[in-house]
Amino acid sequence: IAEVEEEHEKRYRKLLANIKNGTVFKRDAEVKWHCLNCGYIHHGKEAPELCPACQHSRAYYEILAENY
Repeated sequence: IAEVEEEHEKRYRKLLANIKNGTVFKRDAEVKWHCLNCGYIHHGKEAPELCPACQHSRAYYEILAENY
């Protein structure tokens, strides 16, 4: 259990750093942003304020994970 909790701590510290640095929805290099509501893919350094397909806010975006 302790090993799992260590991994959780590492992950949450990285997420906290993204919040503090203002990089939750912004990256230095272009990435693929994925709308969790409709699946729209946006290419850019920042997630759009509103999804052009479904009009949901940027809070619905995450970086597309291609882990298959």
